[in-house]
Amino acid sequence: MGKTIIRVPATSANLGPGIDSIGAALHLYLTVIIEEKTEKWRVNHALGTDIPRDENNLMVQTALKIKPDLAPHQLTVMSDIPVSRGLGSSTSAIIAGIKIANELGELDLTIPEQLDWAIKLGGALDNVAPALMGQAAVATVDGVHADAIKLPLPDLQVLVFIPGQKLMAEKSREALPKTLPLNKAVHASSAANVLVAALLKKDWELAAKMIERDEFHEQARSQLVPELNTIRDAAHDLDIMGTYLSGAGPTVVTFGTSAQLTLLRGKLADQDLPGSLRIIELDQDGATVLTDA
Repeated sequence: MGKTIIRVPATSANLGPGIDSIGAALHLYLTVIIEEKTEKWRVNHALGTDIPRDENNLMVQTALKIKPDLAPHQLTVMSDIPVSRGLGSSTSAIIAGIKIANELGELDLTIPEQLDWAIKLGGALDNVAPALMGQAAVATVDGVHADAIKLPLPDLQVLVFIPGQKLMAEKSREALPKTLPLNKAVHASSAANVLVAALLKKDWELAAKMIERDEFHEQARSQLVPELNTIRDAAHDLDIMGTYLSGAGPTVVTFGTSAQLTLLRGKLADQDLPGSLRIIELDQDGATVLTDA
C-alpha cells in the first residue's frame, strides 16, 4: 500500500501593515504521512503530551468536519514549526486536516474551496492563504467566501527571532486599541495598498519600507515584545529594511539577503536576547501532497 505525504509550511501573518490580510510562507514544515487503515485513528508524533494522538487531534477533527465518514488511518506527524510563537502552527494543522479529507475522501477540492474550508474551520486568513499558496498572499473574506492572490517575494531569506516564552493570546488581544481615528486608519490602509502594489511590481526597496509602516497593531504590542524595536534598530544600523512583528507575536521577522542577515544575527548576538535567532528560507509552493504508489 502506498503512502501519502502532506507538507504544510509555517506562515508569518500580519505582514507589515497587512493586518489579518497579508502573510508569507516560510521554509519550516508540518509533515504528515498517511499510512494504513486502522480501526481507530492513530496519530504518531513526538510533539509533546498536549497534542492528542487519537481522533481528538486537530488534524483529524478538521478532516472529519469536512468528511465525517472518513475511514480511520494511522498518521505519522513531524513538525519543526514552533508552537504558539506567531508562525502558524495551528494553521498548519488545519490545512493538513483539509488535505487529509481531500485525499482520503477523494473530494477534489480546489485551492479556493480549501481556503473557504480553512476560514470556516477557524483558520486565520493571513495564515491559511500563504500556507495553501506559498510565497506571500493577500486575502479578504466576506464572512462566507474568501478571495486570495499570491504575491511574489524576491529571492531573500528571513531572520526569525523566536522568544523562549510564548505570548498569551489574551494579553496580545487586550493590548490592541478598540478604535482608530479615521485619518490614521486611512493612512495605515494606504501603506498596505502600496505594499501589495510594490510586491506585484517586484519593487522590493519600496515594499521593505512599507513593511515597517504598520499603524494597526505593532505599536500597541511592542510593549509586550520589546525585541521588535531592538531588532529593527539593529537592522537599520546595517541599512536593512523589512522588520515586523509576526502575527500577534512574539516572533519578530526581518527580510534580507543571506549575507545581510548573517551580519544582523551576529550584531544581535551581543544583545543577549531571550530566544533563538534563525535564518530561514521562504517557501515557494505552499502545502503539497505527494503520493507514493
